This record gives sequence, C-alpha cells and structure tokens, in this order.
Amino acid sequence: MDKEENSTSGALSVEPTGPLKGGAGPEKDPESAHTIDHDSFGQLGILLITSFNCGYILSFSNLMLVPLGWTWGVISLTLVGLFTAYANWLLSEFHFVDGKRFIRYRDLMGHLFGRKMYYATWILQFSILLLGNMGFLLLGGKALKEINSELSDSPLRLQGYIVITGAAYFVFALLVPTLSSMRRWLAISVVLTFTYIMILLVVLFQDGRSNKDRNYDISGSNFSKVMNGFGAISAIIVCNTSGILPELQSTLRKPAITNMRKALYLQYSVGLFFYYGVSIVGYWAYGSSVSVYLPEELSGPKWANVTINAISFVQSIISQHMFIAPIHETLDTKFLRLEKSIHSRANIKNLLLVRALVFTSNTLVTAAFPFMGDFVNLLGSFSLIPLTFIFPSMIYIKVKGKTTRLEKKAWHGGIIVLFSILTIATTISAIRLIVNNVREYHFFADV
Repeated sequence: MDKEENSTSGALSVEPTGPLKGGAGPEKDPESAHTIDHDSFGQLGILLITSFNCGYILSFSNLMLVPLGWTWGVISLTLVGLFTAYANWLLSEFHFVDGKRFIRYRDLMGHLFGRKMYYATWILQFSILLLGNMGFLLLGGKALKEINSELSDSPLRLQGYIVITGAAYFVFALLVPTLSSMRRWLAISVVLTFTYIMILLVVLFQDGRSNKDRNYDISGSNFSKVMNGFGAISAIIVCNTSGILPELQSTLRKPAITNMRKALYLQYSVGLFFYYGVSIVGYWAYGSSVSVYLPEELSGPKWANVTINAISFVQSIISQHMFIAPIHETLDTKFLRLEKSIHSRANIKNLLLVRALVFTSNTLVTAAFPFMGDFVNLLGSFSLIPLTFIFPSMIYIKVKGKTTRLEKKAWHGGIIVLFSILTIATTISAIRLIVNNVREYHFFADV
C-alpha cells in the first residue's frame, strides 16, 4: 500500500495492490475492453492540456465574456477555474472506496447511493459525451467551411463538411480505439495545438491594436443579461472539466490518486493559461461584436486563417477522442470478446459496427441542429454541474461523514445546495437559448 495515498484518502479509500493480468490492471479491477492501470501522469496531463485547448476555445470569447463583460467575466473565470480544480482534486480521492477500484463514475455512485444514482450518473455522463461530440463535429465542419470560404467564392453547405468531419472521427476511432493507445499521437497533438494557438494570438494582437471601434457593452434587457450570464458560466465550466474523471483516472498506473492530481496540476496551470488566454485576447481584440467562431473575425493574411482552421480541424480529431472514449469503452466492453485483442479478427466487425453507430447518429443530429452555442451551454448546465460539483461533495459526506468534522460536512452541504440552485438557473438559460435558436434557424440550416 502506498503510504502517501493512504494518508490522503483515509481508511475507506484504500488503493489495493495486486498482480497484473493481461495488462488490464490488478486482479480486483472490473472488466474492461480498454487498458487500465497503464499510463503515466505526464501522458494524461498532456492529453488534458491538448484536449481542452481544442477548437472549442475559438468560440469562448463570445460565449464566456460577451455576456459578462470584463469585470464579471474575469471574476467568473477565476472563481470557476479554482473551484473546478478543487472539485476534480476532491473526486480523484475516491477512485478507491472500501478497497475497490472504480473505473467508471456511474459504478462509484451506484456503489454508494444505489441503482437510481447509477442510472442518473450514466444518463448525465452519456448526454454530456454525445452532445460534446456533436459540438466537435460542428466545430470541425465550420473549420473546413472557413478554409473553403478563403479559397472559393462558393463554398459547400456546412452539412457537407460535418459529414467529412464525422468520417474522419470514425476512422481515427477505429485506428486508435482507447485512451492509452493515444500515446503515440500526443506529440503530434502538442505541436498542432501550440502552432495554431501561437498563430491565432499573433493575428489577434494585430487586429486588437488596429481595431479602434470596439466596445465592451453588454446588450439586452436586465433579464436577458442575467440569463445570458448564467449561460456564460456554463461555458466556463465546460472549458474546465469533462465529467469523466474516474474514467480518465482508470488509465493511470499506481499510485493512481497522486498521479491523477499531478495530471490535474498540469491541466489547471499550463492548459488553463492558454484556453483562458485565447478567450481573453479574442474579447479584447473585437469587443462585444466578437464572432462565435474567432477565425471568422481575423483580418490577417489568408494563409494564417487557412492554417489556423486546418490545424484546428486536424487537432480536433485527436482531442475529441478523449471525450467520447468512455462511450467507446462501454460499447466495446459489452460487444467485444475481452480475451481477444481489440483489433483481432474476432472483434474487428463489432468494433466497426459500434463506432459506425456512434458517429453516424451524431453526425446526422449535428447536421440537423447546427447551433454551436447551444452545445456548450447545455453541456455546462444540467449535466456537468452535478457531476463536477454536487456529486463529489455527496461522495465525501457519504464516505467520510461519520469521521469528519462538522464544519467540513457543512462546507460540502453548502456546495450541494449552491450548485443545485446554479444547475436550475443555468438549465433555464440553456433552454431559453435553444428556444430562441429554434425560432431563428431551421433544420439543416447552413449557418
């Protein structure tokens, strides 16, 4: 037993030791078609940095800062970033409970709170992952369309590019089926990520210095400002967390708790610096009129815009895989033969079918409802807030309630109440945005 882990986690969170079996992890680990207990914290940390610095950051200036303005925007960025880091740090402690390892969030909640919470967690997680993948499909499609717009006066409809993006994601998911198998792609992802971010920042600074007409006024009625502000908070939450921490932590070798926290330190330092930086500089450069997709605003040379969008598209193929991997893991574990290699002749047919099912359905829905802001706000409202803030405090009280001090129980009880209220407010804001967009757009709109 690792002494550091034991002192941190308490008597009920014990990290067991045991021989490896087929590379899957300790003997007591639950069955999974994907690799467990294998990766270093550096590998996961780099994966978190590059995955969160994906094409989504090109929309955050509009979604996070325009509704809030400078003062409330910076305050919200700071507070949400700090509190999200704390909540994930807390949840990582409960990867082992009662001597058992929980590689899936829903299994942990079901073990502690019963079958209803198992299914509630399952629904919340899978709704996040599917909606998030739709957002990636839409961003990839917009990147391709922006490239075509630079090179042609008559680009194809957005739906054509969404289909191309879905096909690219499908092929990657076949070739790179698990999170651990992404290791060889991380160096490419790092180069792509920081190349397009550096080019983007240079152009943004140039545009900001030459743009003398920008303003930072918050438009709308007082009610609209409040509702849009809650939507912005949802977007900030989305850019900081995934709702799949136990699934990510399952890939780490022991000590898994310590290694997960090291990976989180990387995400909330290096990673956060860049995705917050792009968002802030984009808002500074264009003000309240900043587009929901930053490259649409750029006045730099054509090659810069084409390069930013091309790299953003290619990098999104890699980064989206982290967020959809838990769905692949669930389907693979159910439909593949676990004693065989994932790419074996016995498994390849089912592997192809389950990947095709996921990406065909998601691509079709994305093409029909191409409203980028809705994906981000809906992600951060009814699903991510409970998974990130409410459930970890519930777990803490359940596991340590009998031994912890009263003030700690009060602290976590207050978190549950506060973020339950925030869940309701942000969900109302997200539904309001969807209703407005349904009125404005039509099915398969070429936005």
